[in-house]
Amino acid sequence: MCTEPHSQKYQMPNSSSISEFLLLVLADTRQLQLLLFWLLLGIYLAALLGNGLISTAVACDHRLHTPMYFFLLNLALLDLACISTTLPKAMANALWDTRHISYAGCAAQVFFFLFFIFAEYSLLTVMSYDRYVAICKPLHYGTLLGSRACATMAAAAWSTGLLYALLHTATAFSIPLCQGNVVDQFFCEIAQILKLSCSKSDYIREVGIIYFSLCLICGCFVFIVLSYVQIFRAVLRMPSEQGRHKAFSMCLPHLAVVSLFVSTAMFAYLKSSSMSSPSLDLLVSFLYSVVPPAVNPLIYGLRNQELKAAVSNTYFYSIHKMHGSLRGVPR
Repeated sequence: MCTEPHSQKYQMPNSSSISEFLLLVLADTRQLQLLLFWLLLGIYLAALLGNGLISTAVACDHRLHTPMYFFLLNLALLDLACISTTLPKAMANALWDTRHISYAGCAAQVFFFLFFIFAEYSLLTVMSYDRYVAICKPLHYGTLLGSRACATMAAAAWSTGLLYALLHTATAFSIPLCQGNVVDQFFCEIAQILKLSCSKSDYIREVGIIYFSLCLICGCFVFIVLSYVQIFRAVLRMPSEQGRHKAFSMCLPHLAVVSLFVSTAMFAYLKSSSMSSPSLDLLVSFLYSVVPPAVNPLIYGLRNQELKAAVSNTYFYSIHKMHGSLRGVPR
């Protein structure tokens, strides 16, 4: 009796057998990898320094204990957390010439990135309300934005990010993955994880959640736009040119941060598939995940004299204290 030879077929790994993912290689040559490592390290240190100085200045200077700076402190902390979720792993891979990330590490990266990025967007929405009340209803500012109200709104922004991250991460990593384990991105991005799905219905369900999230984001964006329409109408009616200049100085940094954040994130998730390419996807993801946390301190610091003075005082105080402690060390 003849037996037919069994043909061996290559089986793609499913989600139960995947123990690690392979991230995108940022450079082809070793020299370019090391160059990118130093570039990413410089950006990361600049973000740590800028956001760290803002956080320290706001926390230590009692003159900055106002609602606007309280929200700015939360924004700086979220920027620190967001950039620390993606860049350290990318730098380590570039330095050690590897592209591996564990399954648990990838899930954690997706969760924390979504947590911090959506909490930041929620906080930017809250900050637009703060600017609206400060300019359009200055007599009610202390009532509407007391310490308890500010703490509640900040906690709501962080909680929204937490729930958003839990929903997406649990859904994405419960979907069977059978299209390999290669992630075409320098960090574990949820859109790239979904491309590995082999279940059409589960994929559509998660994509539906993403589009629902985009509707929420658009709703927040409409709220921000309407707030600024009212703000600009109030500013243009101000009789004093000095008052108009002060109002614009308060609002323009926030408006610039919102514009940068929304434009890059929307382009990343709403661009057509015909425009998609690995290099373009990498550039766009870098713009919305790395650039805002790095440049936000610069945007807020350039036009804010109070913040610049507080940062300078904090810096020189720390230098003076360090110098005094070194003088006390016996030689």
